[in-house]
Amino acid sequence: MNNRHAVYPGSFDPAHYGHIDIASRAARVFDDVIVAVYDTPPKKVLFSVEERVALLQHALSDVPNVRVARYSGLTVDYMRQVGALTMIRGLRVFSDFELEFRMALANRRLAPEIEVVNFIADEKHLFISSSTVREIASLGGDVSSMVPPEVALALRAKFNDPNHDGADTNYVVSLQD
Repeated sequence: MNNRHAVYPGSFDPAHYGHIDIASRAARVFDDVIVAVYDTPPKKVLFSVEERVALLQHALSDVPNVRVARYSGLTVDYMRQVGALTMIRGLRVFSDFELEFRMALANRRLAPEIEVVNFIADEKHLFISSSTVREIASLGGDVSSMVPPEVALALRAKFNDPNHDGADTNYVVSLQD
């Protein structure tokens, strides 16, 4: 196994500029980075795994040593399968640290050979989260400063389709208040 291979796992529902920034910066440090899209997260997702993979592939197409792949099961098992010893995670706010710290400890228990490397989000992306992007988009807001153009188009299409499961307000958390 080569320790210059890294996996950046997540649900990426949807991918936003914060994700793109972390993946691009990780690509400068590691020989190759797999942006691993978890196919069945425990939370309700707006985009199918195929859509999430395609949107990320498009957004990261100019970063030659990044590839996007779907996975299922334990992240550490996937990492062993692809021969990666480093897991990339992003930190935005203090509450992220607590969650990431607990996840890193659990992963260390499951796979002590795998190291977690945290990238601190660029300050211009600190406020961006997938749930915030979904919420703003669901209310008809402009998310073009938060997501790549193809993601903005896909969000608009999802929320403008009355037959799609995501066209209701299930993703709205607080901005209507």
